[in-house]
Amino acid sequence: MAAKPERQPKAKGAAVNGWLVIDKPLGLTSTQVVGRVRRVLRPRKLGHGGTLDPLATGLLPIAMGEATKTVSYVMDGRKSYRFTLRWGQATETDDAEGAVIEESTERPDTAAIEAVLPRFRGEIEQIPPLYSAIKVGGRRAYDLARAQADFELKPRRVTVHEIALTGQPDRDHAVFDVRCGKGTYMRSLARDLGRAAGTVAHITELRRLTVGPFTETDAISLESLESLGHSPAALEQVLPVETALDDIPALALSETEANRLRCGQAVSMVARANRERIRDLCNGAIVFASAGGKPVALARYEAGEIHPVRVLNL
Repeated sequence: MAAKPERQPKAKGAAVNGWLVIDKPLGLTSTQVVGRVRRVLRPRKLGHGGTLDPLATGLLPIAMGEATKTVSYVMDGRKSYRFTLRWGQATETDDAEGAVIEESTERPDTAAIEAVLPRFRGEIEQIPPLYSAIKVGGRRAYDLARAQADFELKPRRVTVHEIALTGQPDRDHAVFDVRCGKGTYMRSLARDLGRAAGTVAHITELRRLTVGPFTETDAISLESLESLGHSPAALEQVLPVETALDDIPALALSETEANRLRCGQAVSMVARANRERIRDLCNGAIVFASAGGKPVALARYEAGEIHPVRVLNL
């Protein structure tokens, strides 16, 4: 009787640490994009910096390895979008994927549009779309909506730093550029703009232009990445972990101080020699600590000490 072949250990992913910015194509979910990146680069851990709907295109930053520890800082950062709005039709999803549920013959002119835009700048209240990933009683809102369940979503406070009318291809459509904070729904913005302008509206096109520190110049198409395969050329597209931390104060440490942080210990900054290093830090500030140009940890400055929050094992 022939001996049974030995079971081979499951291959581990490569030690890939950093950010890959994908220019997400139309029609794919963010989860599908992450899965395809996983098949190409085979990292041990993956996460992404903010979901995009299938209808949307644009920047989808994907964190790999130790970069997954910095995802929240990217998601909390500012984002910018460009969307095309269709006047005169409201849909159940607030975008072109849903069935039309209301129509209007009213079409706002340029002056009417510009007149309502100030209402949507600054901190505003916004009700998320019914077809969204928000959980209601433990279930996703989009699942409840598809099941035609009776439910409501509560208004949320979001920040729109800027919204500008940038194009009017025809009387049925208008193009807007938006810079906003975390949690702002463009579909809700389009829906509410329609109501404010005396009609109804939904989004027909949506593109994310920036996420935190990432811009379109950082992006690679999914098709281009897959054509490179698992190769040095593909790995060259991976940006350093610290790219996501551009907006966080940097703090240079000695090797001795860095080793304390790596071991989970606090580093005292009360000595007079450290005053210049901590001059601009307020109590509770998050800093990006490095030593010899190498990332060490995300840390918190508190009561004269630096405390490790997330150690980066690079």
